[in-house]
Parts: sequence; structure tokens; C-alpha cells
Amino acid sequence: SRFPMRRLLVTSALPYANGAIHIGHLLEHVQTDIWVRFQRLMGNECHYVCADDAHGTATMLSAQQAGIAAETWIESVRAEHAKDFADFLIGHDIYSSTHTEQNRHFAERIYRAARDAGAIVTRDVEQLYDPEKQLFLADRFVKGICPRCGTPDQNGDNCDACSATYDATELRSPRSMLSGATPVLRTSTHYFFDLSQYADWLKGWVHSSAVQQEVANKLDEWLEGGVRPWDISRDAPYFGFEIPDAPGKYFYVWLDAPIGYMAGFKQLCERSNSIAFEDFWNSDDRTELHHFIGKDIINFHCLFWPTMLHCAGFRTPTRVHTHGFITVDGAKMSKSRGTFISARTYLEHLNPEYLRYYYAARLTATTDDIDLSLDDFVQRVNAELIGKVVNIAARCAAFINREFDSMLSADIDDVALWQRSVAAGDSIARHFDSGDYARAMREIIAVADDANSYIAARAPWSLIKQPDRRDEVHRVCTLGVNLFRLLAIYLKPVLPVFAAGAEAFLCVSPLRWADHQNFLGAQRVAAYTPLATRIDPKQVQKMIEAGKVAEPAAIAALPATASAAVSTAAPAPVKPQIDYDDFAKLDLRVARITGAELVDGADKLLRLTLDLGDGERQVLAGIRSAYAPAALIGRLTVMVANLAPRKMRFGMSEGMVLAAGPGGRDIFLLAPDSGAAPGMEVK
Repeated sequence: SRFPMRRLLVTSALPYANGAIHIGHLLEHVQTDIWVRFQRLMGNECHYVCADDAHGTATMLSAQQAGIAAETWIESVRAEHAKDFADFLIGHDIYSSTHTEQNRHFAERIYRAARDAGAIVTRDVEQLYDPEKQLFLADRFVKGICPRCGTPDQNGDNCDACSATYDATELRSPRSMLSGATPVLRTSTHYFFDLSQYADWLKGWVHSSAVQQEVANKLDEWLEGGVRPWDISRDAPYFGFEIPDAPGKYFYVWLDAPIGYMAGFKQLCERSNSIAFEDFWNSDDRTELHHFIGKDIINFHCLFWPTMLHCAGFRTPTRVHTHGFITVDGAKMSKSRGTFISARTYLEHLNPEYLRYYYAARLTATTDDIDLSLDDFVQRVNAELIGKVVNIAARCAAFINREFDSMLSADIDDVALWQRSVAAGDSIARHFDSGDYARAMREIIAVADDANSYIAARAPWSLIKQPDRRDEVHRVCTLGVNLFRLLAIYLKPVLPVFAAGAEAFLCVSPLRWADHQNFLGAQRVAAYTPLATRIDPKQVQKMIEAGKVAEPAAIAALPATASAAVSTAAPAPVKPQIDYDDFAKLDLRVARITGAELVDGADKLLRLTLDLGDGERQVLAGIRSAYAPAALIGRLTVMVANLAPRKMRFGMSEGMVLAAGPGGRDIFLLAPDSGAAPGMEVK
């Protein structure tokens, strides 16, 4: 065979368990999923593993703010992430979490192997410490005056004004972003992985074809400068795994995050009983390990991770596929402009396969950045996918259904065109395998262009008017249907639902890549129904409007029947005055939240069950960005108890809850122990 059977384990980088999935995450997961689906279409054994990156200080603080256990918090977020990916047709075999016993096992195993090899060293580190929160502060939790240019309110590791980089300890007038307190310097013993012991081996691995050339060049810069020991520990309190024989010391999140690939696969093996873990993680060449990542994390995946694996006696990655960043309409994604688009917001307005197609049309095998031009997105999907691919079936199927009793001809009308289109499959396959999807899409659309030119030239709509040329029309439209079938095979890794629709129309079993060589003739097809429709630009604009979030200094405007959020930051324009009698009509009551659940199809709303002391109300509240449903049970809120029920798109809302804050994650309700009780009147 031109393409021998392969055994592959594939991963995407782990999303952090502290925010919604957005179109940036989707770029990578779509990229990976296309590659995995292609490999399976070729007949290769391919396992796709991913998980939430669950550990770290930020997770711990979010759970504390929500008033729930960190384990409850991360599971709620993991479930949301898994649903978002599934709705974008991302076919993970398992979507796990790094907070598992399997991950603890492998983290400790790799650490002990490094320790026994003499690669773990300790030294005292001076860090900023928050005396109120009683924890050491990561750089992102500190702000102050830039030590270089004197600009105030700068981050703990770099200055936006002068682009200087520095240690957080160099900031002038630092303050904790967690409490506002002035941090103090404290010394703590940290554990380090001494990469320098493996520098020569690492240089060889970097140039073993495991990474793209531009990535190897960047890694060479770091290696030539001398690799420093890597800090792998953090001090309590910290949500993660405690380091063996080191009480109060925890593995840094980036140590156990990539180990989550191993742990997730181990879980998959335990569930299936037909996959051997050792086959994919022992040091041999019978299987392959592929990681898909963004270029901002190549140091973790191409320096630290392979060295950890090598030190512990595990196999190293066959290939790390690195992609660039994504912008929208030429600029960084922005919540205020509505271009920081969540997966759920997109799904409420557009077909997920359209974004999959556009990403495929833009993704190459390089680390070049990708711009999601919304105008180009609409134009490309409408012109190529609908205007060229779907158009072939639409043009030909009607004749087959109406004129020939849905039966295809046994004869090939233009053998040269058919053979040329089939031959394109080998080149397209090579581009899929290399990760150059953009070139694959160009060649697929070239096949579609040939098909459309052929149909236009033969003009079956004119030939059918001549009774003596019906057989010719039959052959022309049969070839058109077969060329459409070819395109469905070539696009199946990108458009699995579209391909399934094509299979149903063609009355065939699930198509494999090798099927592109076979001509489908002398058989019945089903009645054709449109498999995709044009994008209405108005839907894109509605998506952008729905995704707009006020900047922190503005009022977070939420639906009147959902929840009202009042900013404690800069004042917004005051609405027209009302009389006291108008205000007195509001009956504000304390309510206890006894139930909370996600609202299917809505990315901003939660459905709350509120106990007012004399009965329960169902309210739709726009606070999903701040709270996981489990975090709300038992919490108190103030509600407008006498607001007339209102029928909304997602159901009936029987009131309005009030919440303070600028929006996003910062929407605040009353705590369970605030001293209020359900039914208490607010005056």
C-alpha cells in the first residue's frame, strides 16, 4: 500500500479549567480533530486524548470565590468544555482532567525517576507574599510601577508601556491583585528540574524532525543561551498534587499538565481493555505520539516535557505540531468589540462545520498566525462550500431523481475527468497528513471547479429537452454525482456531518478514503435535500452583538428579565428620574438559590430555582460567566419578587435577581452566611 497502517496517539493542548471555550481553543482542536479523522479515514489506528488543565492558584481562588470545593468547580467547568467541543464535532476519545489518580501516579513516578537520576535540586527563592491571603503571589497576581519607565499599574513580569521584562520583586509600590495588600518578600525552598544535565540529548531531539524548522530555530536560541534549572514546585496553599516527601510543596501546574496526556490515555486503556498503554509510551518505534499546540507553549512541550519523559524512561513525542495565534478582522480578540467569540455564542448563530471549513482553508504546516476575517469567512463558505461543492449535487441529483427514477448510470461519461479527479486524492492525502490543510482545500476546490466546468459545458438542463440525448444526460449527471461523492470523501475529515448527509443521499455505508477510487454506478440514490445553505451575513453580525461584553469600567447590561448587574467602578449615565412612588412599587426580597442548571443553547443564562420562604420561583439569570451551577446552591440573592413573569426565548422567567459587579467573572451575590433569610424584605 502507498500508505502503510500506522498506530497513533494524538493530543491537543489542555484548556485551563477557569474559562469558557472560545474560537482560539477551537482553532487547535479543529486542527487536531481533522488530522485524527483523516488518519482514521485512511484505516490507521488513532486515539485522541485531551483533558482540562485543572491545577493552580487561579483554580483554587475561583472555587473559593464560588464557595465550593475545587473538585466540584473543575468538574462543572470540565463538563461545559466537553459539551462545547462535542458540539463542534471534536471527537475526543476521552476528555478527562489533570486532577485524577492516574495523573498523580505518573507525576510522582516521573518525579521520582528524575530525583533518583540526580536531576532534582533545591534552592531558596525570594518571592512576593500576600500577608492577607497568606500565599505567595504568581507574577500575574501582582501590579505596580514599572521599574524601567515608571508607568503605574503594570503587570508583575512585563510593562505594557515600554515592553520591559523584569521580576515581580523589581516592581515599585507593588500590590496584590487578590487583596490589594502590599506584598512582602519571603524566602521559600523550591524544587528544580536540572535541564542542563540533558542539554546535549535535548539538542539532538530538537533536530530529529520532531518539530517544525522554525520551532527548532527558536529552541536553538534558548539552548545556545544555556538551559537553566526549571522550578517545578509551588508552596501551599495550592490546588494540585503534593510532592512526595516534601510536605507543603506542590507540583507546579506545568509539570503535571502534559502528564495529563499519559493519564488520560491510561484511563482510556482501563475503559476499553483492548488498548495497551505500554504500546504507546514505551521507547520503541511501533507507535507514534503526536501533540498539537500553540507556539506560546513550545518551551513546555519541546524542552521540559521530552526531557522529563526521557529521564523517566518513556518514549518522546514523534512530532509536536505547532500553530500560530489567531486574530479576528486583523486585531486581537476583543470582548468589547464582540470578537472574543465563545464556542457557545458561535453555536447559537452559525453551523459549526462552517468554522471548521474556514480554519481548514487557512491552516498550514507552519506557525504563521491566522486571521479570521469575518467577511472572508462568509464569502469563502458561500462561494466554495455552497457555490461549488454543494452546487454539484444540487445540479445533478434533481435530474437523477426526477428523470431516471433515482438510478445512476453504469457508464462513465468522461473517463479522463474521472481519473484526474481520483488521482488528486493521493496529493490531497499527503497535505492532510503533513498538516497543510490549506493546500488540501485548494486542491479539493480545484476538483470541484473541474466538475462544475464539465457540468456547465455539457448543460444537462438543455440536453434533457432533446429526447434522443436522455442517455447522455444520465451519464453526465451520474458522473456529477460521483464527483460530488469524491468531494464528500476528501472533505470528510473537515465536515463529518456534511459527509454523513452525503452518504445518506448516496445510500452507501460510511465512506473510507480508499473508496474514492471506486465509481458508483447502476444503483439507486435517495431523494436529494440540501446538505448546507449559505451564510446570511446578518447572522454573523448578530453573533458579534451577542458576544459583546462591556469593559470593566462600564455597566454590565443584562436582560431586564434575567439579572441586573451594578458596577462598582466608573459611573454610567444616570437614567431619567423616577418618583419615589415608582420605586416603592418594587418588592425586593432575599431568596435562597435551591437549584441551578445550564440553559441549553444559551451561553450567558442559568436557570435558577429561588426559595422566597412562601414558595419557589424559576428565574433566568445572565450570570453564567461568573458562576458554575453547583457554586450557587445555598447562596442568597436579592430578587424583584413582584416583577411580572415574562416568556423568553429559553423559557419563562418569574422575576429578576440583582447582582453587583462589572460583569464577566466578577458578578457578586450574597454569601450563604450573610445573615439574611429567604423572604426577608430589602429596604
